[in-house]
Amino acid sequence: MRSGAIHRRLAPVLAVLTASGLLTLAAPAQEAEAAALCPGRKVRTLPFSTGSVLVYKRGGYVCAVTVAKKQGVKRNMAVSVRARGGRPVVDEGQFAYHAGPVTVHAGRRCVWVTGRVGADSVSSGWILC
Repeated sequence: MRSGAIHRRLAPVLAVLTASGLLTLAAPAQEAEAAALCPGRKVRTLPFSTGSVLVYKRGGYVCAVTVAKKQGVKRNMAVSVRARGGRPVVDEGQFAYHAGPVTVHAGRRCVWVTGRVGADSVSSGWILC
């Protein structure tokens, strides 16, 4: 097989690997930023089309941050965490990077987490029970 044929066959594979590598590098930066805002270990990621909500837990506390996929442009964003039997703690407004962090003391109670970036949103239902 000639080297030109090999290059033509490998070009699409290299393009996919390069693109996935760039996406892999971008996601940890956003998660590292959220980890700096919320103490504890990450227990959930709630993805949606315009962003994701990262949920952390430490002791009896639950913390959440909504992170936009396309960062740098201010848009309407929100994050909320509600422990069962309590009121939600909410952060909403015009943000360029993330909404939150918001923290509640949940103890051993379930929590309901929501996040929104622009027109799309996610809702967890009762989790961490």
